[in-house]
Amino acid sequence: MEKSEHGITVAYNTDTLESTIEKSKSIKMKSAEFIALSACTMTLTALGIDIMLPAFGALREHFGLNPESTVTAQVIGFFFMGQVAQIIFGTLSDRFGRLPILRVGFPLYIIGGIIAAFAPNLELMFAARFVAGMGASALFMTTIASVRDRFVGDQMARIMSLIFTIFLFTPVLAPFLGIAILSVSSWQMVFLTPPLFAVIVFLWSLRLKESLPREQRISLHWTSMGRSVQKVISNRTFLRYTGITTVLFTALSSWVASSERIVGELYGRPGLFSWVFAGIGLLMSLCALLNSRLSSKYGARTTIKWLLVIYTVIGGFLLVSTIISGDPPNMLLFFITVALLMAINIAVEPNSSALAMEPMGNMAGMASAVYGTSFFFIGASLGSIISHFMVHGVFPLVLSFFAIGLITVLLVLGDRRPKKR
Repeated sequence: MEKSEHGITVAYNTDTLESTIEKSKSIKMKSAEFIALSACTMTLTALGIDIMLPAFGALREHFGLNPESTVTAQVIGFFFMGQVAQIIFGTLSDRFGRLPILRVGFPLYIIGGIIAAFAPNLELMFAARFVAGMGASALFMTTIASVRDRFVGDQMARIMSLIFTIFLFTPVLAPFLGIAILSVSSWQMVFLTPPLFAVIVFLWSLRLKESLPREQRISLHWTSMGRSVQKVISNRTFLRYTGITTVLFTALSSWVASSERIVGELYGRPGLFSWVFAGIGLLMSLCALLNSRLSSKYGARTTIKWLLVIYTVIGGFLLVSTIISGDPPNMLLFFITVALLMAINIAVEPNSSALAMEPMGNMAGMASAVYGTSFFFIGASLGSIISHFMVHGVFPLVLSFFAIGLITVLLVLGDRRPKKR
C-alpha cells in the first residue's frame, strides 16, 4: 500500500494466479452462475431503456400528448443523465467496498422504476427515471469492478467477453418483450418489468461476498480528490478521447430516445419498429466483436481513426441524400446508414476508453469515473436537445451524425503522440 502525491492511499493490485484462484473460492457460487448474475445485473441498464420504447405511443395517449410530440424521448434522456452519479459511486466503492454500493443501486433502480410506472404526471416520471438511472449506474459500475477484483489477465478478459455477449443482445430482444407485454397488458406493466426483474436479481445477488479486501481500499480526502480530478481533466489525451466518446454518445442517445417515433410516426410503420431496432442492435453486437479483432491486429489508435473516417463519410452521404431527396429520406437508405453508424459508434467506444485511460496511471479509478460521467451525462443532455428538434423530420439527427463525425475525426487526427513499438 502506498500514498500517492495527491494524498490518496492506494493499494496496488499484485494478484498472482494463486491469489486470483483464492478470490474465486470466496464467492458462494460457481463461475457459470457468477457470469450469469453479472450479465443480468448489467442488463438492467439496457432493459431499463429498450423494453419501454414500444410503449411510447401508449404513453403519449395516456398523457394526452400530440402523436408528433418528442417529449417521450426525455424518458430515456433522464435515465441516461442519472448516470452522473457514477463519479460518486465509483469513489465510494473504492472506499467502502462493492457490495454496499450494489445494495444502494438496487433500491434506487427499483423504487425509481415503480414510481415512473405510476407517476401522475410527466415531471414526476422524469424525476423517477433520473433516480432509476442513478441506481443503474451503481449496478453497472460495481459489476465491472467486482469482475476486475476477482479475475486478472486472460481470465478476466474471458469473463468480461462472456458477460458483454449476453449484455449486447438485450437491445435485440427487449423491444419484442415490450410488444408482447403490451399485447396483454398496459404500458405501466412494460415500465414495471425492469424493476420487477431487478428484485429477482437483487435477491440472487445476496449470494455474493465482498470482492474488495479492506487492505486494498482507499482513504477519502476530499481536497486531494479535487486535485486529482483537476489533474485528470487537464490531461489532453484524456480530454481528447473522452470528447470523442461523449459526442458519439450524443448521437447514440438521440437515436435510441427517438427511434420509436421515427419508425412509427415519421415513417408511419410502427409494426416494423422492433425489427428495425433489433436488427440495428444485432449489427452493433457483431461490429463490437469485429472491433476486438481489428484492434488486436492494427492497434486501437489506427483502428479508431479509420472507423471515425468511415463514420464521417457515411454521415456525409446520408446528409447529402436527405438534402437532395427531402426529409425524411428514403426509409431503407436511412435505416441502413443508421445501422452502420450505430455499429461503428459501439465499436469505437472500447478503443476511445482505452486510449483515454492510457496516461492516467494510478489515477485510473478517478479518471474512469470522470470518463463515464462525462459521456453519459453530457452526451445524453446533448442528445435530448437533438431529439427535441425532430418534430417533423430526421434532419436534426442526420446533420448531427455528420457534424459529430467531423468533430471526432479532427480530435483523433490531432493525436500526434508517437506510436508505441
